[in-house]
Amino acid sequence: MAEIPAALARVMEELGRLPGIGPKTAQRLSFYILRTPRESVDRLAAALTEVKARIRFCNDCFFIAEGEQCTICLSSRRDRTVLCVVEEPLDVLAIERTGEYHGLYHVLHGALSPIDGVGPEELKIAELLGRLRREPFTEVILATDPDMEGEATAAYLAEQLAPSAVRTSRLAHGLPVGGELEYADELTLARAFSGRRAF
Repeated sequence: MAEIPAALARVMEELGRLPGIGPKTAQRLSFYILRTPRESVDRLAAALTEVKARIRFCNDCFFIAEGEQCTICLSSRRDRTVLCVVEEPLDVLAIERTGEYHGLYHVLHGALSPIDGVGPEELKIAELLGRLRREPFTEVILATDPDMEGEATAAYLAEQLAPSAVRTSRLAHGLPVGGELEYADELTLARAFSGRRAF
């Protein structure tokens, strides 16, 4: 059996650590990089280095930002009375593509999953509750994924928010059970927002 040079094996190993990349895909990508002109590889390496140096998570909502706050939190055109709680930054991008929602966001960076050791402490839930005490929100939309973990997270959050005067709602029909927001089309997401229900 042919032995792979150590440098190439390291590239395969690192690519294989990425979500959704299995060993065969990591191998294909590694050989693609090997065939690609040096300038293209240098551009990719520079882009990866730059994103790690310049991009961080917003201090308020935990979406992506170049400074302390993201462009959504800094915008004066957003409805500052409505807060949409999502699992991941990609969910914000999916919702923004619909053009239907104009409030603020809060990104949890995951969902409750006791089987995987993800409890409330591993998510941005304490920060969410702190925000709700500080800012004048009148509605919180729970836009977690319609799968088991997302439903459990929404139920937990609704329980935590119950004592407050803030209206809590959940995205409506149109989202398939077990689906993920980032893969939903714009029309389905728009209908889910317009038909949201009290939780």
